[in-house]
Amino acid sequence: MTEFNGRMQELLLVWTTGPMLSIALTLAAFMAANWLFAKVGRPLWMPPVLMAAVILAGAVAASGIGYETYQQGARWLTVLLGPATVALGVPLYQQMHHIRALWRPILCTLPLAASLAAVYAVGIAWLMDAPLSILASLAPKSVTAPIAMGIAEQLGGSVALTLGGLLITGVLASVFVDWGAKWMKISDDRMVGFALGLNGHAIGTARAFEISPTAGAFASLGMGLTGVFTALFLPFVFPF
Repeated sequence: MTEFNGRMQELLLVWTTGPMLSIALTLAAFMAANWLFAKVGRPLWMPPVLMAAVILAGAVAASGIGYETYQQGARWLTVLLGPATVALGVPLYQQMHHIRALWRPILCTLPLAASLAAVYAVGIAWLMDAPLSILASLAPKSVTAPIAMGIAEQLGGSVALTLGGLLITGVLASVFVDWGAKWMKISDDRMVGFALGLNGHAIGTARAFEISPTAGAFASLGMGLTGVFTALFLPFVFPF
């Protein structure tokens, strides 16, 4: 009996200190968020990723494992962001015919919009006397997470703050692009989808696929091109 209790304690220690608990909490939070999202009528202002973040934060706090322990265990999930970054080439390849057909409007809008997305966030923080680390964390806030994390680390920012900015940006972009399209009576799914992907990264792209497959395709295009442009542009310009 004593040996059995000892083995149970060892298993419990491995479960709480290893990656299994962090991964289980993350997946459970995401599944619960998707279920809750469908139950409350799929509100635009409360996407599943935001619900999952709130649920997960509460679970980590209630379990008492602490953020550091959770982060250490969840590092196995962040490893998957590398392949996810490479996989962004798939939607770009799939939308290559759109790029060829619409290269002029894309060439005109993408650099300006992607640059403004970084400049206005950094500008506002700079006017509020934010330190350089905060500016570096906010600069890639409109880029999809795998690329934004790499940019933030390269610029000397905080990855945690960058991810928080990504979450807020994605939610607000989805809301305001949707409202703006209705206010300006824009019914072209290509324009709406491209704007969602360019400004709202993965969260905006998920919203675009709810509108139509065409909007989702152009959102994937906008998200991928914005990530590529920002990864090349921002590290070069930011030091100035």
